[in-house]
Order: sequence, then C-alpha cells, then structure tokens
Amino acid sequence: MSARRRTPSPEPRPGELSGRPPAAHTGSRSGHAGSRPVRAIFLGSGSFAVPILEGRVELAAVAVVGVVSAPDRPVGRGHRLGSVPVAQRARELGLTLLQPSRIRAPEAVEAIRELRPEVGVLADYGQLVPPAVLDAPAHGMLNVHPSLLPRHRGASPIAATILAGDPVAGVTLMQMDAGLDTGPLVASVSWALAGDETGPTLEAEAARRGVTLLRRTLGAWLGGALEARPQAAEGVTITRPLRREDGRLDPHRSAIELERQVRAYQPWPGSFLEITDARLVVWRAVAEAAGSEDRPESVGRLVAAGDDIALVTADGRLRLVDVQPAGRRRMSAAEFRRGRSGAVGDRVR
Repeated sequence: MSARRRTPSPEPRPGELSGRPPAAHTGSRSGHAGSRPVRAIFLGSGSFAVPILEGRVELAAVAVVGVVSAPDRPVGRGHRLGSVPVAQRARELGLTLLQPSRIRAPEAVEAIRELRPEVGVLADYGQLVPPAVLDAPAHGMLNVHPSLLPRHRGASPIAATILAGDPVAGVTLMQMDAGLDTGPLVASVSWALAGDETGPTLEAEAARRGVTLLRRTLGAWLGGALEARPQAAEGVTITRPLRREDGRLDPHRSAIELERQVRAYQPWPGSFLEITDARLVVWRAVAEAAGSEDRPESVGRLVAAGDDIALVTADGRLRLVDVQPAGRRRMSAAEFRRGRSGAVGDRVR
C-alpha cells in the first residue's frame, strides 16, 4: 500500500452496497459534516486495546458497527470459556461482535464486509489482517501501535521498550498494509520514560496517549487533511510473541538486563528462578554492583544482601525485593529467606 491515500477502486465500496454513495467526511474530531457518522469497525483483543475501543465509541464522527476479536477459549483449572478483554468490553457496550478463529477465512472476510465499514481501527489484535479485509473500508485500516515505528514492530513492543532500556516510549498511528507493522505513518506521540515502568504501567500510559492521538487525528484523516508517509528504512527492530520460558532469569546476563526483564515481563510471562527444590517468581528486584567476594564461579548463586537475598550475575547483583514461591503468596525476599534457611548459598538451575 502506498504512502498516499488510497483511491477507491471501481468495485462497489462498502457505502455503495445500500445504494447510497459514502458520505463526505470533514476534519472535525467531535462532529461530522455529512448526513451520518462514518461506519467504523474495530479489531482488537488485549487490554491495551480496550481504552482505544472505548475512545472510538465516544467519537461522534464515527459509529462502531462491529468489533472483531479473538474467540473465547477455555481458561483456568475448570476450563471454563473466557473472553479476551476487548470481546468482554464489546459485549458490555452492546456492540456487534465477531470472533473468527482465522480472520483470513472466507466466511470471516465476508462477515466483516457485510458490516459495510468505511474506516477501520486496529489495536493489539493478534492476527495478520489479509488484504481482503484491509481493502474493505474506503478510508483504510489504521493501527494504533504502542511504539515509535519502525522500532519494535510485532507482537510485544511494550516489553521490548523496557527490555531495551529505551529512554523514550511512543504510540504510532499507521495506515495498515499486508506486512507486519510496515505500513505508512499517519501520526505519532512520544514521551520520556522514568526507568521504573513495568509492563502494565507502560501499557496503561500508552493506551491513554493512544486514545488522545486517535481522537486528535481521525477526523483529519477522514477529511483527507492528513497524508501517510513511508516508514524509515533504518532503525527497524522486530519483536515476537512471548513464551513462558522467556521469563527464566539467566544469571549469565547483567543485573541491569535482568532488572529490566522483571519489569517488562509483567504480567506475562513473568520472571522466575528455579532453585534446588522450588520455582521462585520475582516480582520486584534492584540491580546493584557486584560484591567484593563475587567471583566468576559465583555466577548463579544466591547470596545475602542485608535482610534480602541477591542473585550473583555476570555483571553485578540482582537484589530480590518481592518474590512468590510456587503455590504460595507473594512476599518480601526477607520473609522468604527467614522461612527457608537454605536459600543463601543455593544455586539457580
């Protein structure tokens, strides 16, 4: 898809299926000069997308005619069906909800096209969207992505921002094409990081700023006052979906890297150590300088750090602050140490 606005094809556009041409759109975010609001669809699944959906519903310039989200799946020990956050919120708002297992399946594409969307917005959806869906809205599909593209494309940009120690975070509004976050850029916002953000706190801030960005931009986009521009060829990084094993704290990395991991991998996949007879989830930790007695052979050993315990790493110590032994409640590292006399001197597996 080019960086410029797409010219509608000679095939009937969604607004023409009812025998009416699409309404003219103006650049006001709080109102619309045409005879009716623009028909909009929303694609999303995760918690980051919920405030974006709510912001869309509040815009007078658009009418959300459908939400596309992930299917309900068995969760927990009872394997009861559970909904992803966007699907649950869409039901609460009384919106038309589609939950295809594969969005590129012909029946899913047809169901989306039957909604006659004129613009689409995606946030934290989880599947690549096929051209047949991207081409359905005359005004295209916009992606609210929580990074400053082309940095941190892909599935886990918020965790990647913290892991990399980026001094600045951002949200980008992008016109979607068939690639993985490769489409041209419409608008963006950035802000400085304090260096103590966790995955949930950064996600919440990115969602809040994403809502504001979309409200400020969508009217101008619909009115043709904005032109998308190609992404830079330099500075591209790619992220991938996180796996449970990614949460393992590797002492052969530096303490600074591990402290970032503890913050980045909340709530999923979490960060953990495996010691002699237990798995220890680490909720909060601090990177410190190496002790005078630390040696290369000490890497991977738990040592005393005041009342707490610390993990000796390849560069410095990771002092554990809040931990959770498997099957037990969250507690301070000092409390864990008092209840487990053999913690100091243990070595991680």
